[in-house]
Amino acid sequence: MRAVTAILLAVALVAAFTFAAGCTGTSDVTHLRIGYQPSTHQVAHTTAMEKGWWQEDLAPYGITQVTDYQFGTGAPEMQAMLAGDLDIAYVGSAPFIAAVSSGLDAKIIAAVQTQGSDLVLRNDVSYSSPADLVGKKIATFPPGTIQDTILRTWLEENGVDPASVNIVPMDPGAATTAISAGQVDGVFLPHPSPSIIAAEGVGRTVVHSGEMMKDHACCVLVASGSLIREHPELVEQIVKTHIRATEYNFEHQDEAAALYSNKTGQNVETVKASFEEWDGTWTADPNVITESVVEYTNLQYELGYINKPLTQDDLFDLSFYEKAQA
Repeated sequence: MRAVTAILLAVALVAAFTFAAGCTGTSDVTHLRIGYQPSTHQVAHTTAMEKGWWQEDLAPYGITQVTDYQFGTGAPEMQAMLAGDLDIAYVGSAPFIAAVSSGLDAKIIAAVQTQGSDLVLRNDVSYSSPADLVGKKIATFPPGTIQDTILRTWLEENGVDPASVNIVPMDPGAATTAISAGQVDGVFLPHPSPSIIAAEGVGRTVVHSGEMMKDHACCVLVASGSLIREHPELVEQIVKTHIRATEYNFEHQDEAAALYSNKTGQNVETVKASFEEWDGTWTADPNVITESVVEYTNLQYELGYINKPLTQDDLFDLSFYEKAQA
């Protein structure tokens, strides 16, 4: 009887220890892992990172280390998040939608910016309407991304079968190299790539993405479901820091360009030109993009990229922005 009692006591102690470890373990997040892309769309992150704000603002919540990881496009970034390798991510809303459709447990907690991509053609390629792209080779982000979704939708809306255009998936670095080498006729890329191409004298912008889809959502700030459930105070501060960086960039654009240049190695004058030439705008308010992001789910469903359209509740948690603003 004593042996049975001892065994039951041991089991109870192990269970209690395991529960306690689980409870305390969830509050012991010390390393924040951030995904981002080298685009002026996501300059809020580079400002917060270069000025040490992530570390400074999150230290009171137990964060002792902040590491960011650069990705060429949103698809591999979302694969990393699906694998549990990222806690938050600056990413296009379309690849986020595809990831959620594939089972990603995460929510959009803030907007990052709207519009801001350009269709750029080589200087020797004539253009007067979308029909001129038939038979042309255009490099853009992979299927399921913002750029791919907008480009294909815009072509269809203008009576051009996307299949009649040779749309080639590339990250911005490869696409910029390809147009410079004459390997493609044009590119559809987020800034600063259009400004880089223009600075090299290789091509020129013929259509802004806002002309293709007015006020469309682009990049968003995403947090993992576990971070949201287990560390809501931390997530609220992440949104506050993001808002801080977004507002700072509007007021100090030259410094924001310098910080971005230092982080990415891109020419600072070209970055400044990008700020002037793009049709985008930075914003942290997720309320201005909810309708556009949900519309992307319909477009991606029609393109066959996801199995069903998603709802605002599937994609957003607006409560952190509301608390941060309050």
